[in-house]
Amino acid sequence: MLDIKITGGRIADGSGQPAYLGDVGIRDGRIVALGQVEEDARETIDATGRIVAPGFIDVHTHYDAQAFWDPTFSPSCYHGVTTVFGGFCGFSIAPLTPDAGAYLLPMLARVEGMPQETLKAGVSWNWSSFGDFLGLLEGKVGLNCGFFVGHSAVRRVVMGERAVGSLASEAEIAEMSQLVHASLDEGAMGFSSTVSPTHNDADGNPVPSRHASREELIALARTVRDHPGTSLELLPNLDFGDDTLELLKDFSLAGQRPVNWNVLNVFGTTEADRERLDRMLSASTYARQHGAEVVALMPPSTPALRINFMSGFVLDSLPGWGPLFQISPEERLERLRDPFVRSLLRQSAACRVQHMATTADFGNFRVVEVQAPSTKRHEGRLVSEIAGERGIDVFDAMLDLVIADGLRTSFQPEQRGEDPDTYALRKQVVEDDRILIGASDAGAHMDMIDSFAFSTKLLQRSREYGLASVERAVQLMTKVPAEYFGLLERGELKLGNHADVVVFDPETVATGEVYTRYDLPGTREHGRLYADAIGIEAVVVNGSLMVRDNQTTGALPGKVLRSGRDTETVAIPRFAAAA
Repeated sequence: MLDIKITGGRIADGSGQPAYLGDVGIRDGRIVALGQVEEDARETIDATGRIVAPGFIDVHTHYDAQAFWDPTFSPSCYHGVTTVFGGFCGFSIAPLTPDAGAYLLPMLARVEGMPQETLKAGVSWNWSSFGDFLGLLEGKVGLNCGFFVGHSAVRRVVMGERAVGSLASEAEIAEMSQLVHASLDEGAMGFSSTVSPTHNDADGNPVPSRHASREELIALARTVRDHPGTSLELLPNLDFGDDTLELLKDFSLAGQRPVNWNVLNVFGTTEADRERLDRMLSASTYARQHGAEVVALMPPSTPALRINFMSGFVLDSLPGWGPLFQISPEERLERLRDPFVRSLLRQSAACRVQHMATTADFGNFRVVEVQAPSTKRHEGRLVSEIAGERGIDVFDAMLDLVIADGLRTSFQPEQRGEDPDTYALRKQVVEDDRILIGASDAGAHMDMIDSFAFSTKLLQRSREYGLASVERAVQLMTKVPAEYFGLLERGELKLGNHADVVVFDPETVATGEVYTRYDLPGTREHGRLYADAIGIEAVVVNGSLMVRDNQTTGALPGKVLRSGRDTETVAIPRFAAAA
């Protein structure tokens, strides 16, 4: 007898081929029958009028910490995701020492938007090796999950306080390399790092990996070549000058592995937008011309960005604004009341670089959410409207609102790229083999972005704007990322594969409205952005029904993935580039 039979649906098997009418039979965690299935089952799911597809793969999350307090990995599980990868940008939480943990916890709170109260209440912080970390999750997770070992964690364990502000000695680089080797031996999926100027720690200083020499970066990338089924990730300087192209290429060649970077957004169709897009994608072309492999991660829509003066993330990247977010909230409020400080901040913001233009366009900030009753009437309004009503400067109107709201006002900058012309351009980029669909950042930036819902958003926008056929959209979230990571026996509905399956209604599947949900452990004050899934009717993980009609079943059937056991090595370059 089968464990589960899914009947009457149209099977989009992940290959990209046209969907076909048929049933899916599941037993002992595997797909054992496809087509017309007569065998009885303990549980039958009627998928008439629905699409039956492989479970979606999220290629970039920061669920390392959330896995401990929320083993369902919500909201990803409700959006059809069955496999997640984490530990990116160098921000893994293993390996660990007590000293490193005392640094990494507030660093994560600062750079990844995770409340310190939640990190303290929801995570045990009682492991040392990467294997210990994975072992604590074994048998206790709802989705399949694999994690990279991060540069900043490794650097802090080896160098202590010198990890910030100092170059590593040859001996320290060798010790870091051995620690990465050990982590990869214990199952880490690869090595990750960042040199992005947007990544600063709790003290406002560049995170540890940003203090590494080029030699250190290359030495640590080289470690993965000795471990099967591993990969690399590097968040570069997004100027994509010649130095960035060289670093990405050499990073890949050192490890003899693909490198992915985050994030390639398509914001519009102006000449400047297209030049920026071409420049970023040229990193992949240049790498392939030299025998390397570099791939960009791309969200299927423009993420709805929310920013505030409490965390200050993104705002602290404006010239001269960083120190404002290194002081206590109380001191910050006092500074923002000072006309002289306001003048300095206003002048500094006017010196923004090109990619920060939207971040400093304060008049077009929309007030999304407030906390103080006195400011409630401003929700939904543009700052320029509030300033015009009061007859004052836009910058002053914004800061007055921030002060009245105790720094907790959520603003949404102007959202570009949600128009037919931009989706026509995205449709071209979606078919480019230099990108992977993803970049969700799920588990991080909890009060800032909604990209965690990338899967339902891709299906929704494909229906609304013709971004991709249903079959192609499914393939982009299943077989394509599975092949990129060398993931074994997942990403397609075929006989013998692991039974990761999602059932959805192609006519209604969508991302619900974004709202703030107050369910984080350790705090009632901080919430996280959340969006319910629409049209996702069933999610099966390793042959067990995990989600049915937007409710979890209580089952935790996920598997902790380990490199070399659950993955195989992907050769580079995967595609030849024209000279």
